[in-house]
Amino acid sequence: MLPASMCAMTVSASQKRLLPVDRPVPKPHGHEVLVKVAACGVCRTDLHIIDGELPPHRPSVIPGHEVVGRVMARGPQARPFAIGQRIGIPWLGQACGHCAFCAMDRENLCDHPIFTGYDRDGGFAQYVSADSRFCFALPDRYDDAHAAPLLCAGLIGFRAWRLAGAATPHRLGLYGFGAAAHITGQIAVARGQEVYAFTRAGDSAGQAFARSLGATWAGGSDEMPPQPLDAALIFAPVGALVPTALAATRKGGTVVCAGIHMSAIPSFDYRLLWGERVLKSVANLTRADGDAFFKLVAELSLQTHVQTYALSDANAAVQALRDSTVSGAAVLIP
Repeated sequence: MLPASMCAMTVSASQKRLLPVDRPVPKPHGHEVLVKVAACGVCRTDLHIIDGELPPHRPSVIPGHEVVGRVMARGPQARPFAIGQRIGIPWLGQACGHCAFCAMDRENLCDHPIFTGYDRDGGFAQYVSADSRFCFALPDRYDDAHAAPLLCAGLIGFRAWRLAGAATPHRLGLYGFGAAAHITGQIAVARGQEVYAFTRAGDSAGQAFARSLGATWAGGSDEMPPQPLDAALIFAPVGALVPTALAATRKGGTVVCAGIHMSAIPSFDYRLLWGERVLKSVANLTRADGDAFFKLVAELSLQTHVQTYALSDANAAVQALRDSTVSGAAVLIP
């Protein structure tokens, strides 16, 4: 028997805080499933929504799009996940299926998307409903808390890595060694790449963390790597890192901006781009990305490092993310 109400944390844009509320437990319709949340990662995109850096799409939304939980009920057209099955709910909650981008199998660029924890309520709650067609079965080798960061930090890092050429570049730079980079870096190392990790200047703990996960070199983002990079992924939302990364990348290399929000990119000399360097951005993900990613991480023995918080302590988790004091990823446990 499902309860009538649940605890949740909602966005208060005026206070840049999360507020505890009681909400009715959602009822699944159509293709939806009702999921009892076991863990939900706290992503930097959640922070951008809470702090108003992304324009609000829905008042008092429940954020959270790295959701791990178990199916409790299904709508009549829901994908056949079994009752009790563990699934993951990602950022892309729905695509229209009809626009020009969906027709090109580029649903990550859909003109009418619905994002989990932004357009519809997300996983900072005890229960959440989701379109089953955009959910994923999860590898058994990761428990609930350690699987949560895979659903955005892992997925977006994986898409950025593939846009940079996947395992082709020999030397891969990662700017901002947080939740996404600590997963992507391990994939790169497993595929024989040299990883060069860039943290905030003076962050010796973050640099030691990167080296512990196989980074060849780790230093401040104000430093040049000892060798030119073949490609670089920028996870930190700092526009000034774009010319920095271009300057560290060899001719013909690729720099990928992997966040949904970034501060203004300063002007830079054309010579940094010249030499057929390529600058790209990553937007969201596709279900094909998810299928390929979860197949890969089922084969690899990745270590997702998490710091867990009770749902009622969500503001402390968000503040730790603001202060960059999280080693790996913050995860809420309802």
